[in-house]
Amino acid sequence: MDIKSLSKELIVKYRHDGCLLPVKQESQKFINRLMQILFPQYAGKSYYKPEEIEAEIISLSKDLRYLLNSLNRKFRLDDEKIVEYFLDNLSEVYRLSILDAKAIEAGDPAAESLDEVIISYPGFLAIFAYRVANLLYKMNVPVIPRAITEYAHEKTGIDIHPGATIGESFCIDHGTGIVIGETTIIGNNVKIYQGVTLGALSVEKKHAKQKRHPTIEDDVIIYAQAVILGGETTIGKNSVIGGNVWMTESVPPDSVVYHKSEVKVKTNGNFSNALDFVI
Repeated sequence: MDIKSLSKELIVKYRHDGCLLPVKQESQKFINRLMQILFPQYAGKSYYKPEEIEAEIISLSKDLRYLLNSLNRKFRLDDEKIVEYFLDNLSEVYRLSILDAKAIEAGDPAAESLDEVIISYPGFLAIFAYRVANLLYKMNVPVIPRAITEYAHEKTGIDIHPGATIGESFCIDHGTGIVIGETTIIGNNVKIYQGVTLGALSVEKKHAKQKRHPTIEDDVIIYAQAVILGGETTIGKNSVIGGNVWMTESVPPDSVVYHKSEVKVKTNGNFSNALDFVI
């Protein structure tokens, strides 16, 4: 395809999809501004009166309207209803986020303060972005929820789908490489480590809206690199899932599941197998 033909094809896309152009950038600005309002640790300025913060939140709601308006050429959205729902539930997002931060602080011996968790822990950023995106997801807002969680994914390496259901006091320790799928259900006081996958078994596209990711009940700990798959898979409350476990079956409450591997050490002179592995 020559440049002229490519340009003609692209201009059709721009005319049709141009309304989506600012969504990614504006979604990032939106979540960053919200963090600056809710958490003094991120604020670029000091507030001295409740009315000042209220004015900032009202201004932020205008940003949300702008984002929603950018989608309206393609999708029919009730902007006012969505904004009202968001504002009505913002205090709950804040409450849950503080509980998440406290769970991370309590669960990591290296954490010295709540401020440190909020400012620097990738798990907190990823969970907060999810909680905001989940509000919009519940209102069937397209594109924006994914743009928000993918921004957090880019920043932290933690991939949480906005459609997942996550309870209170969720602790992510380290976090890099975590994947939490759309229909995952996570209870209260759950802690997971880096590299954990809560995913789906292979399903056809037509079954995409079925429950295809696991359920993790209250007070479960899942250690690094564990893989738990399938919509019918349930990890019972108070269970511990060890590192490197691969699971596609449910376990009852109070279970301990672990992967046993054997490491052998031999001196070089007694080892006959080839050492020049090609990877």
